[in-house]
Amino acid sequence: MSTLRADAKPPGWAQQVFLFLQGPITPYFAMVADALERQGHRCLRVNLCFGDRLFWRRAGAINYRGTREGWPAFVADLIDRERVTDLVLLGEQRFYHKVAIAAAKARGANVTVTDFGYLRPDWITLERDGMSGDSRFPRDPEAILDLAAKAPEPQLEPRFADNFRRQAIWDIAYHLSSSFFWFMHPGYKSHQVHHPGLVYLGTGLHFLRARRNGRKADELIAEVRASGRPYYVLPLQMENDFQLRAYSPFPDMKTPIHTVIRSFADHAPTDARLLIKIHPLDPGIRNWRRIVRRSAERWGVVERVDFLDGGSLALLLEGSQGVVTVNSTVGIWSLRAGLPTMTLGAAVYDIPGLTYQGQLDRFWTEAPRPDPELWEAFVKALVNHIQIRGVYYEWEGLAAAVSETARRLIAHDAWLDLEDRRVTVESRRAERRAEQRRAFNVPELA
Repeated sequence: MSTLRADAKPPGWAQQVFLFLQGPITPYFAMVADALERQGHRCLRVNLCFGDRLFWRRAGAINYRGTREGWPAFVADLIDRERVTDLVLLGEQRFYHKVAIAAAKARGANVTVTDFGYLRPDWITLERDGMSGDSRFPRDPEAILDLAAKAPEPQLEPRFADNFRRQAIWDIAYHLSSSFFWFMHPGYKSHQVHHPGLVYLGTGLHFLRARRNGRKADELIAEVRASGRPYYVLPLQMENDFQLRAYSPFPDMKTPIHTVIRSFADHAPTDARLLIKIHPLDPGIRNWRRIVRRSAERWGVVERVDFLDGGSLALLLEGSQGVVTVNSTVGIWSLRAGLPTMTLGAAVYDIPGLTYQGQLDRFWTEAPRPDPELWEAFVKALVNHIQIRGVYYEWEGLAAAVSETARRLIAHDAWLDLEDRRVTVESRRAERRAEQRRAFNVPELA
């Protein structure tokens, strides 16, 4: 892989000015900025809260202490004054990010979004403009097959391990310091749904019970599999996740639970069971077990619906008849296992030929398995265009991610042939989401 030296610039070279907003809770953005500046570019950062300062210990920081009302004018003036060419941020749905993206696009600046990878365990997503429902990645099978035909074979074997302990420590330091030193950024309002202290307490208690609950869950999975009865899986998602908040027709996680159980009760085979699995990092703010039980009682299927707090996802999927998800990355695991899969919200993998495109009530008896050729093409195209190898919290994988991120931010080659492809299915996706809202009795969301 070639790199550019600041003192050896090719013909036509022009300095880029990168503006970083909130990123992963890790030195990733600061390290990317170091790499970009070594190649002659300028890097700026806006710190919105005290936690942002902890992970940007370098020059180029601007501390915004104003209100949300003042943010649009502030960020627009900053982009104009510094002649920003590229905006880089984590996700695109936070209030401050949405405003900045609109200002950047209005001025012709590039927008690059990152987050954990669609593939796991050691991939990071790096996309132009947005992710998930806003992703440029095509939903047209022919376009995906075409992208894959031009791409090299991906190396999918895990290469880097991440460090969950370090992730937890950095996450706690970020959020608790932002709460404690709130007066240093008095106008800041977090995108989080719940107070971080409450989340950490709940998550910690969840972890303390994890081994016992996981053992019980695995026993239940083994029992269900041994019974020979067909079963389906519904993985729950975090309620503070923008996948749910921005890219689904649901206002919360409780609504899709009721929707799926009602449909299962009315339309699934009478001998089938439904296993609902909690997210492993769920903080326990809601009593999901009770919500599932009451919903199952309401629809008369309490003996056929089970709740899992833990257990092996691979074992669970291995014997399943299919997976219904809002838009969890579990859907990708399900497709990889060759299982019929349906999304109730927008997802980058919601593609004809991979996921079921009909109505939920018919999924239980009509959904086909994903096309294996299209699945292989999907992974190949995904890896070569909007995924990079690396992790956020372990140094070796972080260094690899930083190097490739800097290269792509400068080259712009990763997104060029995705420019005009997503519009071919935009109308179909909009129509389907409208159909889902009607079917689920969910009002239009702002």
